[in-house]
Amino acid sequence: MNTLSACAIGIATEFEGEILEVFYPEPNLGLNPNLIEDYESLVGEDEIRGVKRVRVETTILDLSQAPTDVADAYLRLQLLSHRLVKPRTINLDGIFSILPNLVWTNLGAVAVSEINKTRARAITNGLAFFVISVDKFPRMVDYVIPSGVRIADGDRVRLGAYLASGTTVMHEGFVNFNAGTLGASMVEGRISAGVLIGDGSDIGGGASIMGTLSGGGKEVISVGEKSLIGANAGIGISIGNNCVVEAGLYVTAGSKVKLPDGSNTKAAALSGEDNLLFRRNSQTGAVEVVSRTDSWGGLNTALHSND
Repeated sequence: MNTLSACAIGIATEFEGEILEVFYPEPNLGLNPNLIEDYESLVGEDEIRGVKRVRVETTILDLSQAPTDVADAYLRLQLLSHRLVKPRTINLDGIFSILPNLVWTNLGAVAVSEINKTRARAITNGLAFFVISVDKFPRMVDYVIPSGVRIADGDRVRLGAYLASGTTVMHEGFVNFNAGTLGASMVEGRISAGVLIGDGSDIGGGASIMGTLSGGGKEVISVGEKSLIGANAGIGISIGNNCVVEAGLYVTAGSKVKLPDGSNTKAAALSGEDNLLFRRNSQTGAVEVVSRTDSWGGLNTALHSND
């Protein structure tokens, strides 16, 4: 955790005196918020959704302390997606109990209790209306679009994701909050909360990386640079640089792995090691690991020139 401070001026959605969500156009580290012009046109009553848009100024003196309210939590998530702080470096403890569950619509956030009234008011006023999701977290693209990224389906990247320039997230890719890529990467699989992907790595179609939100898992997983997790594969351990996990193979911490000398170990003992190939023996079914020095081919640079 770092002990940086942060502040920002934002526009909050308020319902019955409670803040539902906050958009911070220009969040920044330190204690001097960036001023934003023309607030008058952004605040006021929204009669369709039954909410008020109000100006808020949020200050966090110490990002290593847990968030205290909705405005605080939304500032932290937007600091991550603006790439002002990296995943795992600020405290997000308790964020699920702080954020309200909302109905996210094309007109903005709506309190769950008000969705039918909102729909009726929208129809009466001749407005197109549809629901995007019902969730505590909104889509990142509705708040932040980082430079140099390509996101094929905005529904699959949550606010609080950290996407480095050169990252491409394909249609079936998913990136959770407090997770993401540290360099140009291809994301066709699932990056769970807390997971970091190194520069030049590829998360193959249908691949999955264990997070720590469910199931009692404590270890935070990382993928090193220039590594490949094959299609429909997965990991519950960290892998280092220049590693490959064979397509369809899921390696958990407790997986028994056969070493080149014929001995066996749990995969957890290899967590974070460089230059390894994890594969399943097609005749015996045993999971094996061998050393590798060659490249699996690397990313297609044309697919990651996103500016």
